[in-house]
Amino acid sequence: MEPIEQVAAVRYTDADGLADALRDADALFVYDFLSTAVPGAWHAANRLRWLHIASAGVDPVMFPALRESDVVLTNSRGVFDNSIAEYVLGQILAFAKDFARSIKLQRERTWRHRESERIEGRSVLVVGTGPIGRSIARLLRAVGMHVAGAGRTARDGDPDFGTVHASARLNEHLPEFDYVVAVAPLTEQTKGMFDAAAFAAMKPGARFVNVGRGELVVTGDLVEALRAERIAGAALDVFDTEPLPPDNPLWTMENVHISPHMSGDFVGWRNALVEVFADNFRRWRAGQPLVNVVDKGLGYVPSGG
Repeated sequence: MEPIEQVAAVRYTDADGLADALRDADALFVYDFLSTAVPGAWHAANRLRWLHIASAGVDPVMFPALRESDVVLTNSRGVFDNSIAEYVLGQILAFAKDFARSIKLQRERTWRHRESERIEGRSVLVVGTGPIGRSIARLLRAVGMHVAGAGRTARDGDPDFGTVHASARLNEHLPEFDYVVAVAPLTEQTKGMFDAAAFAAMKPGARFVNVGRGELVVTGDLVEALRAERIAGAALDVFDTEPLPPDNPLWTMENVHISPHMSGDFVGWRNALVEVFADNFRRWRAGQPLVNVVDKGLGYVPSGG
């Protein structure tokens, strides 16, 4: 932030001081991308023109007053794409190669030979066709998996997904896939899209991976689907309540892999987020078009935007 401090008055604040810091501010950098403080302080934004959030998802700041304002909203898409793709591949390999059981048996000093699954030739549906979804698709194709996407518009011949199915008809296509990866942005249309009907539509041996938003999933329906073995497993990096409460049954399920919202967090990610904002700040001061401008009606950056 030092180059920015040399040319602008920068105020650093926590949630409690946000309203005071917002008064007469031209730009707001929401570095704590999990904070829900912006709506409550919005009344003080008397001259704000630009809001940048240090994440790809913008749901913490997509409240009605911002949507209806002239404030430009940008995000930090691009920072986490490859890291999240690697995480997804890692989770798929962990399921196929039964790494969790190997670690358990090692701790028990038990020598137990087992056969593992191949991932080459297995099918994956990536639900969410933005930059992160595309990175996931490219990496999984590179290891020989058959990949398709699900997005707003159905189409064939996509360079990364090949076939893209319409999200509105998601449940019709779920039975075709061995792995289902959720990376869609959280919108009114996607909230709760993975419910009892969706899990019932999946293959009994399918695994579900969520690196999108916790609210994409009806958690109780997922728990029931896992208990009833309607799906074979789940790798979950995001949850509708974070931290995941200690009494949540997901913690103790052997076919569930849990990580604390860290799928994209590589060494150096915090600096990378500041660099994205700093680059946009230079553009903003120079009167140049900003990158990663969010369509506030859609809730995400349109392709090519």
